[in-house]
Amino acid sequence: MSISIRTTFLLLGLLTSTAAPAQNNPASFVLTDATLRADVARFNALDQETVINHVPNAQAADWLSQQVPRFECPDSALQHTYYYRWWCMRKHLKQTPDGYVFTEFITPMKHAGTHNTISSALGHHIYEGRWLRNPQYIEQYTKFWLYVDSKRTAPRLHGFSSWLQDAVWSFHLVSPNKPLVQELLPALNADYRLWEKERMLPSQMFWQYDVKDAMEESISGGRKEKNVRPTINSYMYGNAKALVEMAKLTGTDSLQRKYAAKAKQLRADVQRVLWDDKDAFFKVQYEKGGLCEWREELGYIPWYFSLPADKAKYAKQWEQLTDEGGFRAPWGLTTAERRAPGFRTHGSGHGCEWDGAVWPYATTQTLKGLANLLTAYKHQDGMSRQVYYDELRKYALSHRKNGQPYLGEYQDEKNGEWLKGDNPRSSYYNHSGFADLIITGLVGLKPRADNVVELTPLVPEGQWDYFCLDELRYHGRTLTIIWDKTGQKYGKGPGLRVFADGQEIGRAAKLQRLTAKLPG
Repeated sequence: MSISIRTTFLLLGLLTSTAAPAQNNPASFVLTDATLRADVARFNALDQETVINHVPNAQAADWLSQQVPRFECPDSALQHTYYYRWWCMRKHLKQTPDGYVFTEFITPMKHAGTHNTISSALGHHIYEGRWLRNPQYIEQYTKFWLYVDSKRTAPRLHGFSSWLQDAVWSFHLVSPNKPLVQELLPALNADYRLWEKERMLPSQMFWQYDVKDAMEESISGGRKEKNVRPTINSYMYGNAKALVEMAKLTGTDSLQRKYAAKAKQLRADVQRVLWDDKDAFFKVQYEKGGLCEWREELGYIPWYFSLPADKAKYAKQWEQLTDEGGFRAPWGLTTAERRAPGFRTHGSGHGCEWDGAVWPYATTQTLKGLANLLTAYKHQDGMSRQVYYDELRKYALSHRKNGQPYLGEYQDEKNGEWLKGDNPRSSYYNHSGFADLIITGLVGLKPRADNVVELTPLVPEGQWDYFCLDELRYHGRTLTIIWDKTGQKYGKGPGLRVFADGQEIGRAAKLQRLTAKLPG
């Protein structure tokens, strides 16, 4: 698989070096946009562009050059998939009378709302889009869902479970904006209360249909079954934690206490009710009672929000990630354990099967959870930087169809076939993340509220001699993060180095945790 994708990129002429001589560039950046522009030219040449939104292909290179962080590494699959994902996401940006929005499908969908918007991947859109240089895209998109959609006769925000509050706070950690948080907080608080009204049980836990989790035809679920799922309960835990931070920022003491209590209770309940000691896994609880007999990838979602306690018994769950009877497959991570008798039998390609097929949506969540485990937990149960790197690379390599770059809905786990075939709706499917996994996972930038830049790279020791993430907008500064083993690649000195607006603010000799203060 790796040979084929590398051959593809070589044929497309995408292996251009972007390191720029220091004397030809301002001190604030290291990389030119040569690779980005070469990639975009090839992606455009392969594209029929049947749908044009805010940024047409002809303007894509200029727009992306202005908006997205540049990335260079020795692995062509990761580097060029990074730019391909930004190229795809740009296709979904629409300028509307209600502000900027992002679509999920490139084609019109019957179940979509105003401007063809769908909320199922809203959290992914915000996490990914927070790295665009202009924060107005995500700010207006968020306001659309909170203020415009809510006025509809049939609002669509709650058409799917969501980690909106968590994503909005994560956006703030990249582009701090206290007035925006103050403005949005009442609406985000009301949204949480509405979820409680619609989906909370007397036990204080949340139920959901699998289809409303955007995970229909699952091993455990059903379109009419009100199961208690790790999905929505983890989302609401993450949302409650985010509301605590927003309340703290704005001095809203009553909300801070209220949501701190809710988060504490949800965390305890998920670990008490949804944890299966026998199978060492977080599982769905059936409406009729009892846990699902089989493990599902959605059991990793609690780690996306760092919900599980740092205990060996919970970390044991991760051993299934690299078990071929568990979730490991040639083409990616499966949505149900492969040993399950019902694996790949529910949908069989007719609907949207979440009973085993590989979904980028879930892969994004699981890799985010794995990054949290590796950077914030002591108990890791055999997981390592190498596991993260290998699975992220496998995810990057899966972005192809007929030998060409492609992003669709879901895939056969053994051969990578996109199971929606040539259905136009599947192309450029904006239902997952990738750039954020590079930035916060592999490179390891951990956004935070203070003026400290924190890095915990997940590039395995000895894997690469260099990488560079450049032109990254963070807290109003432009960051450059460099790993240069010898110091000869970029001419900035050996080791791991962080620059803010061209000024070096931190360094380390190895790929290790590093903190540095932003200039005052």
